[in-house]
Parts: sequence; structure tokens; C-alpha cells
Amino acid sequence: MAQVARNLTGWDGELQNAKYLIHDRDTKYTAQVDTIMNTAGIKALKLPAMSPNLNAYAERWVKSVKVEILDRQVLFGKKALQYTLNEYISHFHQERNHQGLNNTIPFPAEKVGNCSGKVKTKERLGGLLKYYYRQVA
Repeated sequence: MAQVARNLTGWDGELQNAKYLIHDRDTKYTAQVDTIMNTAGIKALKLPAMSPNLNAYAERWVKSVKVEILDRQVLFGKKALQYTLNEYISHFHQERNHQGLNNTIPFPAEKVGNCSGKVKTKERLGGLLKYYYRQVA
């Protein structure tokens, strides 16, 4: 696990711009891993013991990404995965209704909320993600 931490925090590692690493109390996250993270400028935060529900939101988001996108595509390489995730995140925050927010969109585009005009469709990822809106008259 220490070698994985070194690889992730290296000059081209996935965590080079990260500020925090939140992890559980699994034995694979040793003091050496935390030291490597702290040396790279990443604050390692351990979740409290006996608190299984703290990861529920993160795990639900990962499940949504898998079910809605990753299970329906064959991706070749890191670049394709990054593009796909960026498109999903944009859709998730700007176009998709959130039930926990009274069916509102967290960061809606200007065209959201128009009551008149023709209904248009915006597609992302070849039609996997669709968003319907009214064209401004």
C-alpha cells in the first residue's frame, strides 16, 4: 500500500492536486501511508471508528456512475475515462434533478425554468445522458 501511495502522489500521480485523502480504519492504511500523504501535502483523514454510514453518500455516487455510465460503455484508456467522468459530473450538477433538493438542480443553466418555447433535447455521451429543456422563444 505504501508503494501505491508513492505512485499516486508522484509527479504524474492521480493525487498530485489533492488536498485531503479520506479513508477508513482498514489496516492497509498504515502510519507509513499517512506519512507519505502528509509529505506530499495531502492531509490524511481517518473516518471515526464504528461509523459505517459515513461513506453512504460517496458510495451511492460511485454506484450511480457505474450503473448510469460505466456499465454501458467500453472505455479504452485513462483519457476516455476522464472525459466520461467530466461529462457525467457536468450532467449531474447542471442538468439532472436531485430528489434530495426537492427535485431542483443544484447549479442550473440559464435556460432552465423557461415555461414557453419548443422542447429541445441535449445529449451527452452519445445519448446515454439526456436533458430536456425549452428553447427560448
